[in-house]
Amino acid sequence: MVRDHTKVIQIGNKVIGGGNPVLIQSMTNTKTNDVAATVAQIHRLEAAGCEIIRCTVPDMDAAKAVAQIKKEISIPLVADIHFDYKMAIAAMENGADKIRINPGNIGSRDKVAEVVRVAKERSIPIRVGVNSGSLEKELVEKYQGVTAEGIVESALDKVRLIEDLGYDNLVISIKSSDVMMCVKAHELLAGQTKYPLHVGITEAGTVTSGNIKSAVGLGIILNQGIGDTIRVSLTGNPVEEIKSAKLILRTLGLRKGGIEVVSCPTCGRTNIDLIGLANQVENMVQGYDLDIKVAVMGCAVNGPGEAREADIGIAGGIGEGLLIKKGEIVRKVPESALLATLKEELDKWEKN
Repeated sequence: MVRDHTKVIQIGNKVIGGGNPVLIQSMTNTKTNDVAATVAQIHRLEAAGCEIIRCTVPDMDAAKAVAQIKKEISIPLVADIHFDYKMAIAAMENGADKIRINPGNIGSRDKVAEVVRVAKERSIPIRVGVNSGSLEKELVEKYQGVTAEGIVESALDKVRLIEDLGYDNLVISIKSSDVMMCVKAHELLAGQTKYPLHVGITEAGTVTSGNIKSAVGLGIILNQGIGDTIRVSLTGNPVEEIKSAKLILRTLGLRKGGIEVVSCPTCGRTNIDLIGLANQVENMVQGYDLDIKVAVMGCAVNGPGEAREADIGIAGGIGEGLLIKKGEIVRKVPESALLATLKEELDKWEKN
């Protein structure tokens, strides 16, 4: 089932499913009971473009902190629960907009039923999460190892449990660190459920390896029309997750807005610090809400032609640079003024 036909789920002031835009999520790595640090990190993530945030709730202090955090943020907050069903209930009572549980490690059916009862009373969606690392022993034996089929069966078993308890305000998440297993699992699951899917490659790794794995996995899955909300899981600053998620969605044509930066790979004709300049430009444009393409080129000879598809661009030479618009040279500027000149032009563009 493609995203256009999934069930619409309300999460705080946001909705996913039913063809609504694919929303970007991240997770805090602060101690949740440190309200000031957690709120500060969420604000940084909000500014970067995070649309739903998840916080771990391992104890009662963290559950109570949810109420304070909620007062100071504007995006929905998801409480991440492992093992203790009482934490799920406490988080909902303190205002969590959604909870993430694995019913398999919450405990008995009665404990799951208590969580569902409170969620139902408050119309709080439940994200049913299953990871390849937590696959039940019997399913590992049935499929002779950890497989996509086993992950899907595990998730659907847990969904049926909650449905049998009279609740269908659900989001499903099935994750694996094996990219192609994760892809196959989503392809299998999409044809067997109406619920929106939270997509991500778990334990993807550092910013470098995690970005590559996430771009490949999420790209394949999303390009098939599967997936309603995503998280790029990286071992690093969570803000990097948001940058990557936005770029993945824009590359797939699933998100408009935000400046796309293109830059040449450098060659022997490059006579400026193009790598440093391109990184500076990429950081600078984060503050603009413009749906345009900016080119950063290292050669004043070929730069204008190669930047023809960009709305605006800069190219460097020996001691001087060029400001380019739609492939046409607008004017020459000192090499040292390239970044400032580009910023000045973007400021004008934004005002218009």
